[in-house]
Amino acid sequence: MIKAILVDDEAYIRDNIKAKLLQYFEEDIQIVGEADGVESAVKLIQDENPNLLFLDIHLQDGTGFDILNRISDKNFDIIFITGFDNHAIKAIKVGALDYILKPIDNNEFRQAVIKAIDGSKQELDIEKFVEISSEYFQGVQKKRIVLKTLDNVYVVYEDDILYCKSEGNYTTFYTQKSEKILISKPMKKALELLSDDIFIRCHQSYLVNKKHVVRYNKQGVLVMNSEVKVPVSSRRKDYVIDKIF
Repeated sequence: MIKAILVDDEAYIRDNIKAKLLQYFEEDIQIVGEADGVESAVKLIQDENPNLLFLDIHLQDGTGFDILNRISDKNFDIIFITGFDNHAIKAIKVGALDYILKPIDNNEFRQAVIKAIDGSKQELDIEKFVEISSEYFQGVQKKRIVLKTLDNVYVVYEDDILYCKSEGNYTTFYTQKSEKILISKPMKKALELLSDDIFIRCHQSYLVNKKHVVRYNKQGVLVMNSEVKVPVSSRRKDYVIDKIF
């Protein structure tokens, strides 16, 4: 039985991984713990001595590489579960057993775990892997944006924004923490604050963070990982599907 640890600062991602492991690999994988940050992950790994680590890159108190740098005996496989784009993935591919982009694709997930079960991995220089990957990601930080309302100034991680809705000269930002932040800027100006490779204009009144999109349904709406539904205009349908899926 392979002992696995899940490290991600988003509980729904950990729950998603657990559900898939129970569905496909109940007899092969034992989940011995989960962590949402660097400190808790380091202690858990040291205590449990896992065979397999499901690891996110960016955590609230650091990065997955901070964890690896603090573990002296790395006798485990690493599967990255990441929201990073293909350029970043090329940097980590040199040493990880596998990597999976969020949202998690079932087939990719199963293939990655099968590698761990079969032991079909070439011998890797984990120390070199951590060194190379840490150097690459040293300058990669979660982008933060400043949102000014009538009463407050909010500093928000771009990744935490689910979607934006505009009404005239105002735009509301909806976050994973169930915050609703209303700023006095129209959609065009709000879009200038955000990364155009992450946020997609799916409707005249809506922007979505493609990292949080789970599916597009027959009703012409995007379903987010929070089960929130965002409409897609008919003229933008093909563009949105191409950009997200």
